[in-house]
Amino acid sequence: MTTDSIPVIIYTDGACLGNPGPGGWAAILRYGEHEKELSGRFRLTTNNRMELRAAIEALNGLKRACPVEIVTDSSYVRDGITKWVMGWQRNGWRTASKQPVKNQDLWRALLAAVERHAEAGGVEWHWTKGHAGDEYNERADRLASSEAAQATENDPADEEGDGSGGGSDDLRLGI
Repeated sequence: MTTDSIPVIIYTDGACLGNPGPGGWAAILRYGEHEKELSGRFRLTTNNRMELRAAIEALNGLKRACPVEIVTDSSYVRDGITKWVMGWQRNGWRTASKQPVKNQDLWRALLAAVERHAEAGGVEWHWTKGHAGDEYNERADRLASSEAAQATENDPADEEGDGSGGGSDDLRLGI
């Protein structure tokens, strides 16, 4: 097995104090013996947006395309990216009930982030039960919750259509 075929394992989580309310996202990126934590916060957001942000920021935090496995406790994110998004695109970003897809800006950003890694083997999505003892899921939860608790009026709002980031290029994992 070459090092290029070893996937980066990413654990993601989002947290929100109130929904909407102050929120935080976090990701733990693991590659062999290397590990990096990424996190960010917003003064006003929703839990689903923070779950999506965690995956987007983690994937965009990788310097080059590589195989990735994402572990999330969000069925919304996992089912959205693996089951629902293709139908939403076919339907002009409308749900089966003809309503506009919520968080469309972040779903589009997640699709772009996933596409970056397609040539290297793509992204596999795994669901884990939250608060069930998975070491890295618990750590991501603590990081995201801490970020949410530290949010102030000086932090940006993350409302639908707001294209503001939350991560920065200097956080990229060196692979």
